[in-house]
Amino acid sequence: MEATHSPQHGGNLIWAATVADCSPSDILDFSASINPWGPPLSALSAIHRHLNDLNAYPNPDYGELRAAIAVAVNDAMAHESLEVDWILPGNGVAELLTWAGRELAQLDATYLLTPAFGDYKRTLNAFDGTVIECPLSMASIESEFSLPQPSNSRSGLLINNPHNPTGKLFSAQGLLELLEQFALVVVDEAFMDFLLPRQQQSLMSWVKEFENLVILRSLTKFYSLPGLRLGYAIAHPQRLKKWQGWRDPWPVNSLAVAAGIAVLQDTEFQEQTWRWLEETRPKLYQDLANIPGLKPFKSVANFILVESDYSVSQLQLKLLKNHQILIRDCLSFPSLGDRYFRVAVKTEAQNQRLIQALTTVCLEEN
Repeated sequence: MEATHSPQHGGNLIWAATVADCSPSDILDFSASINPWGPPLSALSAIHRHLNDLNAYPNPDYGELRAAIAVAVNDAMAHESLEVDWILPGNGVAELLTWAGRELAQLDATYLLTPAFGDYKRTLNAFDGTVIECPLSMASIESEFSLPQPSNSRSGLLINNPHNPTGKLFSAQGLLELLEQFALVVVDEAFMDFLLPRQQQSLMSWVKEFENLVILRSLTKFYSLPGLRLGYAIAHPQRLKKWQGWRDPWPVNSLAVAAGIAVLQDTEFQEQTWRWLEETRPKLYQDLANIPGLKPFKSVANFILVESDYSVSQLQLKLLKNHQILIRDCLSFPSLGDRYFRVAVKTEAQNQRLIQALTTVCLEEN
């Protein structure tokens, strides 16, 4: 039976395979923005070495993983240094976002830059939070954004940098100014690792200066480990201690711990990823721009948002049925709807397969 409703998140290969009438392994997935070069061998080797750990519970303190994260964070920061109690590993950013949402919902309102990742509203709605949407103008996406002044000092802000789904990078200085206006600012930096270190606009260096700042980081997108679920929060120790009391004792499994420690030290994989993305993303952008009816947006991340003259729902179905290719529609971003889609940056050969298929489908739409 054919599935009729596309999923809210990318990467749902079961749904895609049902539509395409093929095996999930036959789908070329551009809907989930995952590094195509992983998982790294360092992660797979670490998992293999720690299979015997499965017969015991993980250490709920996660001291070794937190120490490895601290080393990586301190290497990346321009100044300051963080001790392990400023870091909390989690079952992906999604789990940590739940606890951030619980705190934000306790404020009078949370400002949300839209279009926004769907899980932001999910977590705020779960705790009956009040949301004030701040639309990002797609017509002037290249310019710096501005937010209205919060109505009172008991307002929060939830934002991602780089922004998903546009791929826009906000300046650290612009975000720092917001810390003076909001009671709590949560910055989701899930895609920041894809930028070269000198290009990053992370706020990690300012966490100790601003008790109202929370940073969320993913270890699954850059290192191609979405099935393991691994991320971490950086925030004041008292806040993280409170979060620890809210959640299950063992949110991160032993194999994820082993893989996380290994990949954080894998500088070869990191440099390979940066070289690939710097070379490949501009070409994919230009190839998309050359297809009549499509307008890609410049991105600093490992994905590109595209405006379409055609119904994206129809494009998505034709790509699946005729080419076994899955793109991410933007129906879960209400302000975008059926005229936008997002594609991950993949290998050159995979990107060319996408371009050829899109060219064919768009010509059919004309």
